[in-house]
Amino acid sequence: MPKQVEVRITDSHMMPEEFQKKPIWRRILANLQKNLLLTLTVLGVVLGSVCGGLLRYASPIHPDVVMLISFPGDILMRMLKMLILPLIISSLITGLAGLDAKSSGRLGTRAMVYYMATTVIAAVLGVILVLSIHPGNPNLRKELGEGHKNKEVSSLDAFLDLIRNLFPENLVQACFQQIQTVTKKILVPTKQDVANVTDTILEAINGTFEDPNEPTVMIKKGLEFKDGMNVLGLIGFFIAFGVTMGRMGDQAKLMVDFFNILNEIVMKLVLLIMWYSPLGIGSLICGKIVAIEDLEVVARQLGMYMVTVVTGLIIHGGIFLPLIYFGITRKNPFSFLGGIFQAWITALGTAS
Repeated sequence: MPKQVEVRITDSHMMPEEFQKKPIWRRILANLQKNLLLTLTVLGVVLGSVCGGLLRYASPIHPDVVMLISFPGDILMRMLKMLILPLIISSLITGLAGLDAKSSGRLGTRAMVYYMATTVIAAVLGVILVLSIHPGNPNLRKELGEGHKNKEVSSLDAFLDLIRNLFPENLVQACFQQIQTVTKKILVPTKQDVANVTDTILEAINGTFEDPNEPTVMIKKGLEFKDGMNVLGLIGFFIAFGVTMGRMGDQAKLMVDFFNILNEIVMKLVLLIMWYSPLGIGSLICGKIVAIEDLEVVARQLGMYMVTVVTGLIIHGGIFLPLIYFGITRKNPFSFLGGIFQAWITALGTAS
């Protein structure tokens, strides 16, 4: 008769190692190590705020010292701006080159319609919230008054400038300049008509004489280039470039590989800058807090501004976007939002 061996397996042996119960502090430490970049960023914000608040109690700080405190943050902003153009070029071209021409056309049309619709909704919502909450300094309106309408700038000029910037005449110039309609006042001297000599004499007798040589003001419109990257024109060109390259198939394989490698290089550079960002963010916050003259007033104004922005983001992302999703798909939008919750929180936190 064979021997029977009794084997007892406890629950701890059946559970994988990662599911075994660990002390709370170890689980917290593991999560912090897993999200090390986020942890360092939050730590940079906290340290920057604390150091800035402590430095305000010191004697008046020299502007050069404030500049040195903010210097790492200035370097961070410069590095981020440096990568805007390579990131736009590489991501657009690699994304569109890998799509089918027909599907990319349909996708682009739908994306443009969705983008325009959500932009209009967000703009209207923002205006309503600003008029309702009134963030900022309410005393500025009393000091500056209602202001006056600039009749020299028209909506037609702004719309035409938008179309002109969509088709830049020079791509290199579009990297640092964009075109804009400007109005200039030109003084035009008036010539006295000989036939009006009698009227001039009568005006002189009646005391209503006007100087015939007084120049008149004529408003003339023109086009000028102003500083600032023409992002719209660059995006339009590289969208067309990527779609055309995707239609060429194997003929453009070398270019597709080149831009794929360029995209990988740019993303690695972005990751390196993100690891530097905790120091830069802490430096920026510390420098701004030290440079503020009246911290209480600014904190109150920023508090109302944050309330306005967060309220708008919650309404837009929690009400309007789910309504659009439900109107198009007739499905439960909140189950869909549950799947993209992390991306939605990221967009909420970055206001993008």
